[in-house]
Amino acid sequence: MKPKLLTTLKGYTGAALLADSLAGVTVAMVALPLSIAIAIASGVPPSAGIVTAIVGGFVISLLGGSRVQIGGPTGAFIVIVYGIVEAHGAAGLLTATLLAGIILLLAAVLRLGRLVAMVPEPVVDGFTLGIAIVIAASQLADLLGLAVRKLPADFLPKLAALWAARDSASLAALGIGVAAMVLIIGFRRAAPRAPGLVVAVALASGAVAWFGLPVATVVSRYGALAASLPMPALPVLELASLAAVAPSAFVIAFLAGIESLLSARVADRMIGGAHRPDAELLAQGAANVASALFGGLPATGAIARTATNVRAGGRTPVAGLVHAIVILAVMAVAAPLAGALALPALAGLLLLTAWNMSEPGRWRERLAAPVRDKVLIALTLLLTVLADLTVAIVVGTLAGLLWRAPQAEPRAR
Repeated sequence: MKPKLLTTLKGYTGAALLADSLAGVTVAMVALPLSIAIAIASGVPPSAGIVTAIVGGFVISLLGGSRVQIGGPTGAFIVIVYGIVEAHGAAGLLTATLLAGIILLLAAVLRLGRLVAMVPEPVVDGFTLGIAIVIAASQLADLLGLAVRKLPADFLPKLAALWAARDSASLAALGIGVAAMVLIIGFRRAAPRAPGLVVAVALASGAVAWFGLPVATVVSRYGALAASLPMPALPVLELASLAAVAPSAFVIAFLAGIESLLSARVADRMIGGAHRPDAELLAQGAANVASALFGGLPATGAIARTATNVRAGGRTPVAGLVHAIVILAVMAVAAPLAGALALPALAGLLLLTAWNMSEPGRWRERLAAPVRDKVLIALTLLLTVLADLTVAIVVGTLAGLLWRAPQAEPRAR
């Protein structure tokens, strides 16, 4: 479980440091608004997302088994985090995150990294699509400027609340959100290596300030962002609290393991490398423990930010370390600017994130898949959206494994 950082530092050169540093700065500019948006969508203060990007991102790069993995908060956790906060409060979330980290550490010690491959791909597709749908629905209130401060956690009541507030929609908010989405797409196509995401959100937010538009911002709704990391503290570890959040902790650990190892696999294809799955699980476990101690969210490897890192020239874990340090520096010197980000622009960003999570390029492949796979995708998707992510993962995985098992041969008479 040797970290890739120790391997890659042998023969490390000044040119490599420059390339990694530039990539780290680029990824930090992408990660900052995304981390804030994910925290808001998860029902926690924006600073929690920044803390996760700094602490979780640093630990994942320091201890991880991938050369180019970038860690932090991801959209996949929005659904489960929102539900935990609704049921157990912020304290319950920290306890669940800490417990998930311990579970991942145990999985690494037991060398269970390769067992993730046992989860059927249609199940992964199903809950990923389901999460994308729920994320998109959760962003409609801010995108449209609806007068709804707290949406229900369940999907159908959430849609009912959005429909009930339809008369409060704001053209100014919608315009800013759509403008941010158009700019993000335009920058991605025109300059895919540049941090166009942060530029697009900054331009849309700047328009709100310049024209004095009646559009909510991070600071107007949540107050000023912290300019430094909080002091570490242990979450609540009472037996009753641990028992209450244990199912959610297992889901967090499962998602963190799945997403980080999938991200590492994608990174391997991009750079022609080979990650160490058990070292990656160890890093995810340590990162979630550390994030919980500092009041952050669950952390995992982020596929989009990892790909951005590779495209920007990052080739060793140093890029991920730089990314975390740059976000910390921005937090210290430019927290007021981050607080001025417009909520509809961040909602537009998350809507595009949800769209990318659905992997539109694979829709035709999924439709052409065997009936069994399509049933698994639909079952997991519906359970994710309408029931509970825990139920979706357990039922989908069990159904997939049962269907995959060879049929017993009939006994000879």
